[in-house]
Amino acid sequence: MTSLKARVVEVVRETADAHSLVLEPAEGDRGRFRYKPGQFLTVRVPAPDGWAARCYSLCSSPVTDDRLKVTVKRVADGLGSNWICDNVTAGDVLEVLRPSGTFTPQSLDADLLLLAGGSGITPVMSILKSCLAGGTGSVVLVYANRDERSVIFASELQALAAEHGERLTVVHWLESVQGLPTESGIRALARAHTDREAFVCGPGAFMDLTTAALTGLGMKVHVERFFSLAADPFETPEGPGPDEPADGDADAGEPGEIEVELDGETRTLAWPRNQLLLDALLRAGVDAPYSCREGSCAACACVVLEGEATMDANTVLDEQDLADGLVLACQARAVGDRLKITYDG
Repeated sequence: MTSLKARVVEVVRETADAHSLVLEPAEGDRGRFRYKPGQFLTVRVPAPDGWAARCYSLCSSPVTDDRLKVTVKRVADGLGSNWICDNVTAGDVLEVLRPSGTFTPQSLDADLLLLAGGSGITPVMSILKSCLAGGTGSVVLVYANRDERSVIFASELQALAAEHGERLTVVHWLESVQGLPTESGIRALARAHTDREAFVCGPGAFMDLTTAALTGLGMKVHVERFFSLAADPFETPEGPGPDEPADGDADAGEPGEIEVELDGETRTLAWPRNQLLLDALLRAGVDAPYSCREGSCAACACVVLEGEATMDANTVLDEQDLADGLVLACQARAVGDRLKITYDG
């Protein structure tokens, strides 16, 4: 089991249907809560038939905030969001997986265009605060909501705009005033910023529309999509250990070798041919990040430095990600005898 414990120290009512949880890592686990701007936590929640897991972006900044914070917006019939908004109070202890995700800028000094819809502001807020406090670039935020009362972090955004002057421009798009966002409208707002990378998070329709508008301008776009996990990633999968024979698989052959860089440390271990990369790492005691185990969230993404791996499934990495050497550890299988990977890039 590689899960962590986090104590809820405060619950903040951001809007009528959005609650923020301020979290304090359990003693001894603090180092495993290190995160990058834009990453998310996977939270274990009770389900009618046992347990389930849901992913929530961190809206806190690793640059400015001592404690972690996630913001959860209630979703109609949502298992996790309704349980959290109705039941979680200060003093509760949540079981979570270590922060992970690839929705994070390479440099805090870059000029960025950020676009968020509704609760999609949460990872964007983490990036925004981190860049303003720890970087030198300027940021334009386009934030779409139903109406003024739906704007999460309204007062915090106002304060940041006042503090950082010309480095931050916030454009609110309110459906009650301007109607639903349109591709032509987004394109018009982005046209002066096509030299920037864009980060987009929000409802599916908003992200599809926005991505089409920005890619039409030739911009590089990063999107963050969330979905309900089908399996419980907190359960340890069954299978042989890293040094055990590939029981029941006559074609498995001799194990390969993995060299892995994580949290500034390098380890070399055996990789049984019949195991997925993530399973081999976890069984060897490597604290590798992960969430869905389904090839859909990129929480386990690492960079291949040497060697080659294939993936059983991939619904999240695009062609540029693959060209950059990213691979999903939860879906990766050995091709050669040796693979060198890093999570620290």
